[in-house]
Amino acid sequence: MTAIILIAVIVILGIWIASLYNSLVKLRNNRENAFADIDVQLKQRHDLVPQLVETVKGYAAHEKETLERVINARNGAIGAKTIDDKIVAENALSSALAGLKITLEAYPDLKANQNFLQLQEEISDLENKLAAVRRYFNSATKELNNAVETFPSNLIAGMFGFKKEIMFDLGEQRATLEEAPKIKF
Repeated sequence: MTAIILIAVIVILGIWIASLYNSLVKLRNNRENAFADIDVQLKQRHDLVPQLVETVKGYAAHEKETLERVINARNGAIGAKTIDDKIVAENALSSALAGLKITLEAYPDLKANQNFLQLQEEISDLENKLAAVRRYFNSATKELNNAVETFPSNLIAGMFGFKKEIMFDLGEQRATLEEAPKIKF
């Protein structure tokens, strides 16, 4: 009788461990899937950046440093291999694009150019979509991190190598976004 109870406890414990492990795997896969959605938006972004730079070059030839920073950041983003590297590289690209937007304020003719306006609209739409998939990715990452850090799943996570993952945050842009917007007439 004692052997049957011991076997039942071991089976129940095994089922419980397998259930927690499977939950962690599902959360990790959900996070990776969320980043795949980001990758799709990033590919479109990377394709649009050279078009934007070429359009701006015609108007702002002497702003070479800003344009080179955007291109270098784009190339770094394309070359990033891991999720963590991509997050860092994309934050650098976002920062470079923000610098380009500031530079463009000095070119009223460019801001009226139809090609530029269309590109700017496409990039703005793409940045909105990217923000949405980043929110989803961060939500998936939060769920995984909660499971990895809370008891009792943290015991299983530690045994099978699950770890806390980084969020896709704003990086250097956070300081800019926390400033009040400047309104000019």
